[in-house]
Amino acid sequence: MSKSSPAPAARSHAGGPLSGIARAPGDKSISHRAIILGAMASGTTQITGLLEGADIISTAGAMRAFGADITRSDDGTWTVTGVGPAGLSAPKSDIDCGNAGTGVRLIMGAASAYPITASYIGDASLSVRPMGRVVDPLREMGVAAAGAPGDRLPMIITGTPDLKPLRYAPPHASAQVKSAILLAGLGATGITEVREAHKTRDHTENMLRAFGCPVETIDNGDGQIVRLTGPAALTGTRVIVPGDPSSAAFLMVAALIVPGSDIIIENVMMNPTRTGLFETLTEMGGSIQADNFKTSGGEVIADIRVRYSKLHGIVVPPRRAPSMIDEYPILCMAAAVANGETVMDGIEELRVKESDRIAATMAILQSAGVKARETKTGMIVTGSPAPRGGGLITTHHDHRIAMSALILGLVCDNPMEIDDAAMIATSFPDFFDMMQTLGADITQTENSA
Repeated sequence: MSKSSPAPAARSHAGGPLSGIARAPGDKSISHRAIILGAMASGTTQITGLLEGADIISTAGAMRAFGADITRSDDGTWTVTGVGPAGLSAPKSDIDCGNAGTGVRLIMGAASAYPITASYIGDASLSVRPMGRVVDPLREMGVAAAGAPGDRLPMIITGTPDLKPLRYAPPHASAQVKSAILLAGLGATGITEVREAHKTRDHTENMLRAFGCPVETIDNGDGQIVRLTGPAALTGTRVIVPGDPSSAAFLMVAALIVPGSDIIIENVMMNPTRTGLFETLTEMGGSIQADNFKTSGGEVIADIRVRYSKLHGIVVPPRRAPSMIDEYPILCMAAAVANGETVMDGIEELRVKESDRIAATMAILQSAGVKARETKTGMIVTGSPAPRGGGLITTHHDHRIAMSALILGLVCDNPMEIDDAAMIATSFPDFFDMMQTLGADITQTENSA
């Protein structure tokens, strides 16, 4: 590396097999929803296993600004005392959501039925992500919203106690859009309905039921109809947050591609709207065995044993995309060493995540010498038995791109390096410690503060 080149924030090297037991961090989607619904509810909500990543801390801070009392005890239990019938109060300063795309979109919906004005801001990455897909249906319900060009942050939104119910068919599969509309619908008089052409994760529906709000779900071919009748009150409850399958995915792929590896990942949520990657990796020849099933808070949880496997390329069904949309970057790292082509289609949604994840993933693969090409709506990756690695990967402040690059480095001839590691804490605060405990040669550098 030349003296003028930026110092990497983290790097990974090829090494020995991974082994041991790891516990998946708390699910980010459920952690966001537990904080938000607890803040809206009457009474107290106790949350154990909450993901204490930067995104969730941002959501907790936002809901405190709206009037909820949110505290953490020494044993890691979070207590949320909600506003109940008094409703959310107008914040005294900007609502800073950091990098939390799920947080900001769900909070916009939750605050819509109250006569308050809030200004939403975020970090550089969040500020370029589109909010129109959420605020457009909220405007149809009676909300006033004005933001930066392209309906981006900063954005000022004024809610109304006269919110109108809405029947809405999102043009793109998005659990965030569905959730924002449903949370707004809690304060509307009448039936709020979302018609999905393809099913998306159902954590909001499950959690609304746990907080005492009936939600109707009707299968509709590959999609579904979700509806609730407002106004509806929420009552505080106990939430046990299961392990995040999106975070477990990085551990799984690492074990599948590093020769000789054999690990167990405990406490992984097995919600069928979130396990598309597990199904895909199994079809590619991956040895993935789930055991010790149990149920908590309406979610099925299991321990997963993953062993090194010789993978082969497949065509991933586009209909599976909503159940694994966040996992395509790490899937591409598995495809990078699989025999043959892995075809991924119907994943345009990746263009508007924390980064353009299709472009960012392609950059990782090309840097490592893996043959890959973009299509109009996806990617095709042709595996290589020995990716060369090397180069400094630009992460674009995207935690999943950063972790994906580091996982690929475990099987490359040369180290993989990333320019920024700080944002990994948004979803996986213990990533480096956990990977090192399993035996992975992944380290942060002095530039990773």
